[in-house]
Amino acid sequence: MAKAKTSFICQSCGAVYARWQGKCEACGEWNTIVEESSAGGVAGGPQRSRRRGTPSKLLPLSGEKEEAPRIASGIAELDRATGGGIVRGSAILIGGDPGIGKSTLLMQASSALARKGASVVYVSGEEAVAQVRLRAERLDAADTSVQLMAETNVEDILATLAANGRPDLVIIDSIQTLWSDLAESAPGTVTQVRTGAQSLIRFAKASGAAVILVGHVTKEGQIAGPRVVEHMVDAVLYFEGEGGHHYRILRTVKNRFGPTDEIGVFEMGDKGLREVPNPSELFLGERSNKAPGAAVFAGMEGTRPVLVEIQALVAPSSLGTPRRAVLGWDAPRLAMVLAVLEARCGVRLGQHDVYLNVAGGFRISEPAADMAVAAALVSSLSGVTLPAASVYFGEVSLSGATRPVAHSGQRLREAEKLGFSSATIPANIPDLARGSLNLSEIETLGELVAAIAAGSLAEHESGRDRPAPMPS
Repeated sequence: MAKAKTSFICQSCGAVYARWQGKCEACGEWNTIVEESSAGGVAGGPQRSRRRGTPSKLLPLSGEKEEAPRIASGIAELDRATGGGIVRGSAILIGGDPGIGKSTLLMQASSALARKGASVVYVSGEEAVAQVRLRAERLDAADTSVQLMAETNVEDILATLAANGRPDLVIIDSIQTLWSDLAESAPGTVTQVRTGAQSLIRFAKASGAAVILVGHVTKEGQIAGPRVVEHMVDAVLYFEGEGGHHYRILRTVKNRFGPTDEIGVFEMGDKGLREVPNPSELFLGERSNKAPGAAVFAGMEGTRPVLVEIQALVAPSSLGTPRRAVLGWDAPRLAMVLAVLEARCGVRLGQHDVYLNVAGGFRISEPAADMAVAAALVSSLSGVTLPAASVYFGEVSLSGATRPVAHSGQRLREAEKLGFSSATIPANIPDLARGSLNLSEIETLGELVAAIAAGSLAEHESGRDRPAPMPS
């Protein structure tokens, strides 16, 4: 009897190796490579029996164009993240840490769709039907016509769906619990995840039903994460949130039928997730106007402007190498801003510990936050409070010059809508709609430092209880 072939597959990224090794060279993770059988299924290679190919019909690119038919879920933040609704026949992957609220969101979305007359099938591989019903009662979603199924075998799921007519939406919770007869490895491995995802995606394309796959992400890498099937699905959404905060963000990282980098903001409560139509008010709700080291940044997340508070603390260090701690922003970007402040503006930070935090646990990825970060750092070092009704945005180059950023008009309109009266922005922004805001346009970061230092000196000379001017 021929010996069954085995391969070694990374459970984090899906890379295949001929022999075991401790570190995956593709993703850099340690102890994630597991031996799996490659007999049959996706890893089994071509079968011995050769099948003759069936010719397909070629269609011209310039043919009739149709808009992608969408299903509006009734949850505005979810529709925003998906690009206006769920496209029929598409496969969507929703990833996130266990317990972040993925099942809660999908239960609320499925009940909202069922109330509008859509046919929804909710397949749970982690809970029994009775447990799903208890969760639906807590979310006030138990009075809908959502069809439930507790099953983990992919072939049985597809047979049940085919026997009961095509649904509008199928939710698989979660992809890590499914197993297929075509693969011999254990559920949760890369081979099983890929096999199950391929079968469900083929069903979605052939039937026109939308399929939502739920994938868990763990720090240990023991269970295959959703990154394995990211390239197979039409859209990838990540559900994010910090354990100490009550908000959740649904972030779009891939979408074949809409824009990427969109976000939907939710607030977790006793009755499930609540939509947050204006996230800027959420992130600025507990802001203190009298503390130095705080600057309001006018950012963009996809097509949505979001105002968040950036907090900085600069304190003298007793260590030979001062600490640099960052939460919610890019650490190398902070190092660059610190270097520009010291080299181009004469702000001495080499003997100070620097702590930077984005309030509310929000995460910023765009370089437009450079000026807000610099303003917060200088404010903390000098001890002067920045104007409470002012926002900051702009990119800083290595020469110390400020550079315009995209969507400046939308950022300013959002600030004006929330009651801000002034903004510090880069100079020479083309086609800028000023509105009623008092704009301070600066060309170099040194001008911003000088303006904050002058404000500190004026307050000190006026007799207010402020520290001495910022050291140069």
